[in-house]
Amino acid sequence: MEVDQMNNSEVQKSLVDEVIYPDIEPGIINRALIESSYLKDVHRGEGRRLHQLEPVVLEQILTLRLEFNNILRIDHLWILPNLTKLCLNCNKIETIENIEMLTNLKDLNLSFNFIEKIENLDTLVNLEVLSLFNNKIEAIENIDMLNKIVIISLGNNLIDTVEGIERFRFMNNLKVINLEGNPIAKKNNFCLLKYISAILPKLNYYEYTFIKSELPADACNLYYRELREVEDKQEKEIQTRKFLEREQSEANRLASSFVEHLDGHQLFDSLWRGDEDGRVLMLVGTQAQELADEYDKDIFELTQEIYKLGLERFTERDEEIKDFTNNLFEGQEELQILGQKEIEWFLQFKEIIFEEARNRLLKLEQNSMHGEDEDTPENLKLSDALDKLNIQFEEAINDLWQALMAQELYLHESIQESTTNFHRKIAELMSKFVEQSQAFFVQLREITLHFSENMTEILTRFISTKFALQDFDDVPIELRVCVDDRDAILNLIAGMKDYHTLRLDEREDRIATRTKEFVDNMIDQLNSNEVERHRSKILEINFFVEMMTDAMTSLPHDVRDELMAEDYV
Repeated sequence: MEVDQMNNSEVQKSLVDEVIYPDIEPGIINRALIESSYLKDVHRGEGRRLHQLEPVVLEQILTLRLEFNNILRIDHLWILPNLTKLCLNCNKIETIENIEMLTNLKDLNLSFNFIEKIENLDTLVNLEVLSLFNNKIEAIENIDMLNKIVIISLGNNLIDTVEGIERFRFMNNLKVINLEGNPIAKKNNFCLLKYISAILPKLNYYEYTFIKSELPADACNLYYRELREVEDKQEKEIQTRKFLEREQSEANRLASSFVEHLDGHQLFDSLWRGDEDGRVLMLVGTQAQELADEYDKDIFELTQEIYKLGLERFTERDEEIKDFTNNLFEGQEELQILGQKEIEWFLQFKEIIFEEARNRLLKLEQNSMHGEDEDTPENLKLSDALDKLNIQFEEAINDLWQALMAQELYLHESIQESTTNFHRKIAELMSKFVEQSQAFFVQLREITLHFSENMTEILTRFISTKFALQDFDDVPIELRVCVDDRDAILNLIAGMKDYHTLRLDEREDRIATRTKEFVDNMIDQLNSNEVERHRSKILEINFFVEMMTDAMTSLPHDVRDELMAEDYV
């Protein structure tokens, strides 16, 4: 009997495949499929044929529909950087993959596939709608980082536990959820709707049906213990997240100060990491270890000075950046107010001009409808008045354009000059920090040299004592080559000193390089932002002027339409 049911199921599946995927071979998403689907969806008939003669601009594709294509695997979507909607429902996809780069995606439909696990979605930070309806998903997981999600559908899957539902509490924008059709929704003596209403009080719709206002209160009473447990766990996680955020914030602050990993013994530890010669020298014993401890102490004292210097300069730099940003904003706001006053004055003038022009146009149109000739004294007088109003309007709109453009050009030049001065000032500040830190690194190299010289004495004394006593049993194997070879001692010391000096040089160069990159990147970004702002403002001014001009030009047509509409009524 079971065999017959399995055979029937396979036959039904085969028939479904024939209906849904006629003559389509299973495959993966490729460029050809993307382009053909896009053309098919956007263009029809002759328009589609003509468009196929031109190359598809992949960066302009915002929506892609690939449903019913017998797709087995997701791929090649990296060529669509600006995609906002992706429909992959009704295929044979088993794994969510290769979509991490679609950071602009807002709507993702993966319904009616064979997906077993929710994964690889954490980079889709702008996702608002997610449909995974009718798959083979067994667990709610890897989803709470999608803070912008509004609608999520997980109905008709294999979810048989409420575990994971509490993760939706971290999704502040979630309003609609569907879990019906899962085993958990079919359990006896358990109402999934009430449980969800208790755990997710901000939810508005379940299974696309509005949740009545009285339901959450009743549900909270019913699942009081479960709710308390979820709230306790959430509070602990919130505190953990805040702690990690503070740690990350501090790490970012130190990185921005260019003195990260200099607040402790990290620099000293890095000197020995990978230093094979130094490791061998430490085998000498207690004397070498005591000297290394003193070396650590001296290095730590100087790194603390560099660390404090970095934080001090960070504060100064941060104040300079804030002052510059505030002054920039104030200058923009001041000119924005002036520009707004110019526009408000013009709009008031426009209303007067339009009202006068409308009255004269109405009179002209009425005279024309009554069969009066255009050359009558009254009509000529009205036409002459309209010409004068047009001239006044053109002069006013031209004056407005010149005033707004003059203000914008002044602002643009002022911002460029301010950015140049700020660049010089911040570069000098960073250069001073680098010079001061370099002075400490000179001292660090002197300490390394001093340590190397003392280590030479300790190793020479150690070898000499062992040689005099002819007691080589406790001499480490790596050091026995030094017993008969003075140059071997010097080579070990030189190797250690060179390695430590190299690590110090690398750290010093890192500070110099990163400070320069910081200044260059910041100024480049400021200039880029200003170019974009300036271009947008000019387009805005021109658009406004064109809109006003078009309104004046279309006024006779609008008046005529208005009269015709009145006559029709």
